[in-house]
Amino acid sequence: MKDRMTPAVRMAGHTQRGQCAKRMSILDAAADVFCRQGFAGASIDEIAAVACVSRQTIYNHYREKETLFVAVIEDVMNRANAMLFSVLSTFPESAGNLEDDLTAFVMRLNKNCICNHDGKFLRKLVQTEGERYPHLFESWRQQGPGKLTTALSALFARLAHRQALAIDDFDVAARQFVALANADLQMMTLFGGTPTDAELEKAARNAVRTFLKAYGGPKAEKPDALPQLAALPG
Repeated sequence: MKDRMTPAVRMAGHTQRGQCAKRMSILDAAADVFCRQGFAGASIDEIAAVACVSRQTIYNHYREKETLFVAVIEDVMNRANAMLFSVLSTFPESAGNLEDDLTAFVMRLNKNCICNHDGKFLRKLVQTEGERYPHLFESWRQQGPGKLTTALSALFARLAHRQALAIDDFDVAARQFVALANADLQMMTLFGGTPTDAELEKAARNAVRTFLKAYGGPKAEKPDALPQLAALPG
């Protein structure tokens, strides 16, 4: 088919794609610099150097450093929330092998949402910039971790209906499940460490076994042996 676009239309399309790519480059560079230097220590000159753009280009897109910082937080939060809901879609639906299935789920949750680059970035910024920008991180808490417990509450209710779990208060159980999932990794992630797959599995197994001792229903499987899970893809 013959290309009927005029040169002006084609040029506008190239320009828009170029502007979008430039914006993404600036956001990625700014996230790297803000993570290393914090808001106060980050400079537009350093961000421009990392992004391979001019200082003026950054100001043209974002006007000032604070506007850029807000854009970075929103971009990272959007990615983190998308990954979180992707992992939630893999929650086990049956009680056939509940301990193994929940353990694998917790491993995915920790590996892809807690211990990944975006998870570390958000935790560090909450620690260093949360007091300065409480509204930003409250929004993230409500959209990310807040929705995690709400979603888990509904998922546990579904398993309880199938007699796989015995739970009186699903919201409390969901909060406890998340706390248990993070318990063995909390100190490591606090200082920026990245757990191995073996450490992720051990932490997940401990969390799930403790949870099932409290909430396991008549159909919940609780084997005595500690089977090894195959390494999960990233």
